Amino acid sequence: MAVHEHKERGKKSIRCFVITVSDTRDETTDTSGQTIKKFLAAEGHETHGYRIVKDEPADIEALLNEALGHSGVDAVIVNGGTGIAPRDGTYEVVSRFLEKKLDGFGEIFRYLSYLDIGSAAVMSRAAAGTARGKVLISVPGSSGAVTLAMEKLILPEIRHMVSQLQGK
Repeated sequence: MAVHEHKERGKKSIRCFVITVSDTRDETTDTSGQTIKKFLAAEGHETHGYRIVKDEPADIEALLNEALGHSGVDAVIVNGGTGIAPRDGTYEVVSRFLEKKLDGFGEIFRYLSYLDIGSAAVMSRAAAGTARGKVLISVPGSSGAVTLAMEKLILPEIRHMVSQLQGK
């Protein structure tokens, strides 16, 4: 079956859990988390959970366990904490959860970021794959990075990824 046929047969509405990793944001200042939710809604997807968590590995791990354990969720989208600053721990935690890594996601994200912001893109540790029967995606927390990821990678492929994972 061709890729476009797979995409056409995919679920029309993906149920997502959105996580923002930040030491400083709350629901009123979390523009990236709100942006993800708006993009999902505009495409007919559902937000089945949304939380902000401090950039503490144990807290991120606990919230990922909760989100991935939610039976009403097809995909978890995490934003924030993917850089190389001392407090950036999202990548390490997300990597431990990934059972099948989609290396191309991070590679293409960094390439597209490079076209936008130049060589600073090499410091992004965006990642995606599968975890516990769900799609797990992690992107940087800037509004520009979230918009890029949603427009160019996540929304064009999330139905396809979930359908492939669920065998539909």
